Amino acid sequence: MDLWVNSWIAALVVGIITWGLMIWCIVAYRRRKGTVGFPRQNSFNLPLEVFYLTIPLFMVLVFFYFTDRDQQQIDDRSKPADVVVDVRGKQWAWDFNYKKGDVITDDVHEAGVQAHLTGNDVDKEKLPTLYLPVNKSVDLELNSRDVIHSFWVPAFLQKRDMIPGKTNYIRFTPTKEGTYDGKCAELCGEYHSEMLFRVKVVSDSEFQAHMNQLRQDGNTGLLGDEYDRNPVPTETK
Repeated sequence: MDLWVNSWIAALVVGIITWGLMIWCIVAYRRRKGTVGFPRQNSFNLPLEVFYLTIPLFMVLVFFYFTDRDQQQIDDRSKPADVVVDVRGKQWAWDFNYKKGDVITDDVHEAGVQAHLTGNDVDKEKLPTLYLPVNKSVDLELNSRDVIHSFWVPAFLQKRDMIPGKTNYIRFTPTKEGTYDGKCAELCGEYHSEMLFRVKVVSDSEFQAHMNQLRQDGNTGLLGDEYDRNPVPTETK
């Protein structure tokens, strides 16, 4: 968030300076009444051109430095996460595989179904819902069962593509309980707009209760790539 806000501040400052210079040139060098012919033309101004080159180059390097620094911290997976969820995008819904680890005692899964938009309010209780415990580090393993999708939860400030045959990752730690809307952010076919889901960040006890409910419902094990519509041969992965 700091990178986003500070980038907008820098862009706004540059914009104000640029707009100010443009308005000053329009006013100071406007064609006055009685003027005949054209003003003296300058083919180049070396100091000014060097200035125009170095300042934008310096700004790009500064933006690159801070973006690279923050992106490396955001994507740092050097330490194992508390919770690992294999998220599978499919036309046009989501499967969530909760993997056994420090917080999750057994592999369990939840298969989502497509939302149906009718022009009325969406029944969000029927949307595929990803449960996460608050204040626990989370690794989302992002995979696609068919075409390219994109996992996007606007409140989490991250979006990552889901590409068939390739696993992408998102690492974060949810720090506030609540329910957050998510959607596919990559045009993936006729019902792309109905590929909606929710994320519920809950207390540890509520998270464990949901895991227990999945086990009681018989949702043990993982829904792996054997359910992919276009499986990628093992030797090409």
